[in-house]
Amino acid sequence: MRSSGLTLLSAATPLFPSSLLLQRLCSHSLPLRNPTRLSSSATATATAAMAARVPPAMESPPPPVSKFSIALCQLTVTADKERNIAHARRAIEDAADKGALLEIWNSPYSNESFPLYAEDIEAAGGAASPSLAMLSDVARRKRITIVGGSFPERSGDRIYNTCCVVGPDGELKGKHRKIHLFDIDIPGKITFKESKTLTAGENPTIIDTDVGRIGVGICYDIRFQELAMLYAARGAHLLCYPGAFNMTTGPLHWELLQRARAADNQLYVATCSPARDPSAGYVAWGHSTLVGPFGEVLATTGHEETTIIAEIDYSLIELRRSSLPLRNQRRGDLYQLVDVQRLNSQ
Repeated sequence: MRSSGLTLLSAATPLFPSSLLLQRLCSHSLPLRNPTRLSSSATATATAAMAARVPPAMESPPPPVSKFSIALCQLTVTADKERNIAHARRAIEDAADKGALLEIWNSPYSNESFPLYAEDIEAAGGAASPSLAMLSDVARRKRITIVGGSFPERSGDRIYNTCCVVGPDGELKGKHRKIHLFDIDIPGKITFKESKTLTAGENPTIIDTDVGRIGVGICYDIRFQELAMLYAARGAHLLCYPGAFNMTTGPLHWELLQRARAADNQLYVATCSPARDPSAGYVAWGHSTLVGPFGEVLATTGHEETTIIAEIDYSLIELRRSSLPLRNQRRGDLYQLVDVQRLNSQ
């Protein structure tokens, strides 16, 4: 088994008894179905399934590894940026032989903090982005892949919530800018408007890595099933969502959404939250989790600072899809998911 670093950081009751079933299946009194009609029906079903994704869904590429370990690093975040970067480095290095994934980890989660802690990822030199420089250095030295999201990114006069994916050569393989901004108002519970400070990203992000094809979302992105469906249609093996759900929505929705995205699309979902700090202005729910392609929770944390290790076995994806062939049963004659970018690029 190859290790990698991912810094994310009952049977139904028969209609009739089996003996009677055998008798009925063997009875010559039952009319045989027209084979031409069966073939026509099968063709129509296949056509409808293909039409449910526009353009048609891509096959997942063979993953570079069939099994690997992933570590989810759930870290405490403070107002000290240098401390946060050094602390994240130690956590990744400790988990380097097994993988890792982080949520906003270089700054507190607040509109006031985003501009102060934002870094220019695209500028030359590590001084402009010490967070990315650290991720690149650790990835290169430890020969691991890091999904190191997220932290505030400055680009011109705009600030994004960005997740960087770094390969084992230390190079930035891609970055995801959070597409759906967290603007909510639950009376008496929580009000937060990311749009006061942040700009929404414009592109879904899917990246081929040495541990498979990964679709990336950040926190609130997980609520939008269309994005996960799009990633699945682009052949993703794994969806990674660094996220900081709060004490209101976390208990109700955090695990529910992860399991739904995994079960609906029959792939793996990994999430990572900051550890809970009751004294913070924004209190995170915690509970970083890995979910399998049947919607099963494979590993999860509590709310404290910790790193959990779990195994991803990509052979289970095809097993689940063979058992429940949802991809072949979609009704493109009734509904469709349109991948606008792929469609426009044709």
